[in-house]
Amino acid sequence: MDHAQQLGKDRIDHLLWRFSLPAIVGMLVQALYNVVDRIFIGRAVGSIGIAGITAAFPMMIILMGFGMLIGIGANSLISIRLGQQRTEDAQRVLGNAMVLFFVTAVIITSMGLTFMTPLLELFGASAEVLPYSTAYLRIILMGSVFQLFGFGMNNFIRGEGNPKAAMITMIFGAGLNMTLDPILIFGLDMGIQGAAVATVISQGFSAVLVLSYFLGHRSLLKIRRKNLHLDKGIVSRIFAVGSAPFAMQVANSVMVSILNHQLCMYGGTVALSVMGILFSILMLILMPVVGISQGAQPIIGYNYGAANLERVIRTVRLAVIWATGVTLAGFIVIMAFPSGIIALFNRSDTAMITMGSHAAHIMFVMLPVVGVQIVSSNYFQAVGKARHALLLSMSRQILMLIPALLILPCFFGINGVWMAIPVSDAGSLLVASIFVFAEMRHLRQRIAQGNNRTGLC
Repeated sequence: MDHAQQLGKDRIDHLLWRFSLPAIVGMLVQALYNVVDRIFIGRAVGSIGIAGITAAFPMMIILMGFGMLIGIGANSLISIRLGQQRTEDAQRVLGNAMVLFFVTAVIITSMGLTFMTPLLELFGASAEVLPYSTAYLRIILMGSVFQLFGFGMNNFIRGEGNPKAAMITMIFGAGLNMTLDPILIFGLDMGIQGAAVATVISQGFSAVLVLSYFLGHRSLLKIRRKNLHLDKGIVSRIFAVGSAPFAMQVANSVMVSILNHQLCMYGGTVALSVMGILFSILMLILMPVVGISQGAQPIIGYNYGAANLERVIRTVRLAVIWATGVTLAGFIVIMAFPSGIIALFNRSDTAMITMGSHAAHIMFVMLPVVGVQIVSSNYFQAVGKARHALLLSMSRQILMLIPALLILPCFFGINGVWMAIPVSDAGSLLVASIFVFAEMRHLRQRIAQGNNRTGLC
C-alpha cells in the first residue's frame, strides 16, 4: 500500500498522529527559532532591535502569504488528485507551482528593494526604528526565493503522504538558523544583519533539501521538465484554493501595520518591542495547531476526493480536540509565568518586562479557543471550498481585529490595543463555529442519503 492509499484506509487517530507529529515538530522548531532569534537580538542590540524586526514583520508576512497562496493552494489540488488516483495531474500541479514560486520571488524582491523605505514607514517603522528594520529586511528580501521554495514546497511532501521527510527539512533548516545566530550576531559582531543572514542561509539549505527530495527516488510525485510551464487552468485553480490563506496573510500584514502604528502612538517603542515578543510566543503556541491542521489536510482532502465522508468528519473532530488541548496548555503556562517569559528577551529592561506581563494577561485570554478557528478554516481549504475558507480566514483580521484596533484604543489607550486581540478571537470563533457545524451537518446528510440508496439496492 503506497503512502496516498493509507490516507483512505488506516485509523484516523493513527493517521492524524503520524501526519501531525512531524508537522508539529517542524513547526515548533520554526517557532522556537523565532523566539531564540529575538532573544539573541534583544540581548545583543536591545529592545530597539526587536522593534526593528517587528516593524519589518508585515513584509515577511506577505512573503509567507505568497508561499501559502501557491503552496497550500497547490497542495489541496495534489491531495484531491491523488485521492482520485490521478497522479499525472498531481505532477502537473507540482510543476506549475514551482514556476510560480520562482516568478513570485523575483517580483517581490524587486518591488521590495525598490520601495523599502516607504513600505517600512507604512508598516509602522518610526524614524528611530527604521535603520534597524531596513538593515534586516534588505537581506531577507534578497533571499526570498529560498523561503518560497523551502516553505511552499514542503506542503507537497506532506500532501503526497510523507510527513517525516517534511519534518526533516524544517528541523534542519531551523536548527542551522539557531546555530548560525550566535555565531553571526555575537561572534562576527553583525548584530541584526547577522540574524537576517542566518535566516537566508538556513532557508537556502531547506530549499535544497526539498528540491532534492522531489528529484530523488523517495517521492511519489516527480519534477518533470514537461510540467514546468504554466497552465492557465491549473494556475487559476491554485490561486482560487490558495486565496484564503493568502488573503489571511495579506490581511494579517495590514493588521500588523495598523497595530504597529497604534502601538507607537499609544505606547512608544517599548510597546512595539513587547508586541514583537508576544507575537513570537503566540507563534510558538499556534504553530503546533497549524501543524495539526496541516497533518489533517491530506487526510481530509484524500477522503473528500474519495467520498469517504465519515472519515472526513472524524478527522475534523479529532483535529479540533487536539488543537484545543495545545492552546489550553499554552494559556496556562503564559498566565502562570508572564514576567519570567518576557525577561528571557532582555532582563535589564524593566519597563518592557512590566508592560509585557500586563499585556500578556489581556492578549491571551481567549487563546484556548483559537485552535477551533484555525482547524475550521483549514478544513475548507482542504476540500477546495475557497470562498468559505476565505471568509473564515478574513473574519478575524478584517471583520474583527482591524475595527477593534481602530476603536478600542480611543477609549482605553494602550490597553485597548491589547484588548483588540481577544475581542477579535471571540468574534471569529463564533463565525467559524457556525460554518463548520453547518458543513458537518451537510456531510452527515450526504452520508445518510448514500446509506438510504444502498439499502434500497
